[in-house]
Amino acid sequence: MEITERIIQVRAEAGQMPAFVAAPQADGRYAAVIVVMEAFGLNSHIKSVTKRLAREGYVAVAPDLYYREPNAVAAYDNLPEAIRMMTSLWDSKILSDVDAIISFLQKQANVRGDRIGMTGFCMGGRITFLTACNNRSIKAAVPFYGGGTATVVQPSDRTPIAPLDYADKLEAPMLLFFGGQDAFIPLEQVDKIKARLRDLGKDAETIVFPEADHGFFCDERASYDRTAAEEAWRRLTEFFSRHLKS
Repeated sequence: MEITERIIQVRAEAGQMPAFVAAPQADGRYAAVIVVMEAFGLNSHIKSVTKRLAREGYVAVAPDLYYREPNAVAAYDNLPEAIRMMTSLWDSKILSDVDAIISFLQKQANVRGDRIGMTGFCMGGRITFLTACNNRSIKAAVPFYGGGTATVVQPSDRTPIAPLDYADKLEAPMLLFFGGQDAFIPLEQVDKIKARLRDLGKDAETIVFPEADHGFFCDERASYDRTAAEEAWRRLTEFFSRHLKS
């Protein structure tokens, strides 16, 4: 499928927030997917995922949630800088910024405003979970290895409670991916997420790839696992097709 791509500016809580948009070139109205970046920022990998989703027939948009600190992108070998940027975000401001993206999508002539999904990686996986629990406009959510989803080590105004603590409000179906070798997200936390969603009767499926590490989906990282990434993509596209297109 032929696609178009562009950078837009969306009016958000703290000013103009850049976002990368990729969409099918053909006229029509399409379901949309928000793609949330890793802690490393809105980089080439996240833009690549956004374009892949556009080729699947979605209007896909990746917001730069670090827009308060322009051009904030860290290399994959600079984890301290990524952590510094990530810990500058507030959950309340994240929700406001994503709401601005949703409002933008709902005003677009080529978007079905009632069919908006969301996916994200690492920090973006946590944000996807957080948003899906707090914004009913999200109709399907696919978090990838969202660290900090189950617990908050030190509650603060920035992160008062864990995203999992909002799970009772979740209405969208959810598909979650984790790596069995992920030292950042112990399997005990994955089990806690899975059990909480099950006990609440949510439409959620948790997939653990036993041999995969954190960041397994990103082909620019040493932890890339082709087998897990390809299977996750197959499941993601089937999931979004079922819940956003049909």
